[in-house]
Amino acid sequence: MDFSKIKMLATDVDGVLTDGTVIINSDGSESKAFSLLDGHGIKLWHRAGLSTALISGRASGATTIRAEQLSIGFVRQGCVKKLPAFEELLVDAGLSADQVVYIGDDLLDLPLLKRAGFGVAVANAVDELKEAADYVTTRSGGRGAVREVIELVLKATGKWDELMERYLV
Repeated sequence: MDFSKIKMLATDVDGVLTDGTVIINSDGSESKAFSLLDGHGIKLWHRAGLSTALISGRASGATTIRAEQLSIGFVRQGCVKKLPAFEELLVDAGLSADQVVYIGDDLLDLPLLKRAGFGVAVANAVDELKEAADYVTTRSGGRGAVREVIELVLKATGKWDELMERYLV
């Protein structure tokens, strides 16, 4: 795969940026655990001049806050059908589908996985997604899978070494 044309990382949230667990508190609020490895990876992705999008089947305040913390510019939540949101995203970002890496874990992600230039299933994804994926991560969702994909692309495009300079000083 030639990753040089990739400009955006688009990903599901629950099951990819989290382990898929949603904690419902007694007051009705919910909590999610996001991987700091993934978060730092997204920051590295942005430092490389690339953009990020979240496309989630569920609407969640926790997702909104995490997207703000990571300066993610494109966030679509409550998408029962994700493909229209993906197509809208392409128009908004001025990109073609082959310029996007998409990461998912469940059946709702299948159309996007097939449409994106590079479709990724996390290690703990459903079998149907793994079978359709261009790549299956070794790490599970919520456990550094997004970081794994980011490193794969940045290393393949030669951007990783430049990004690492700030940590080696």
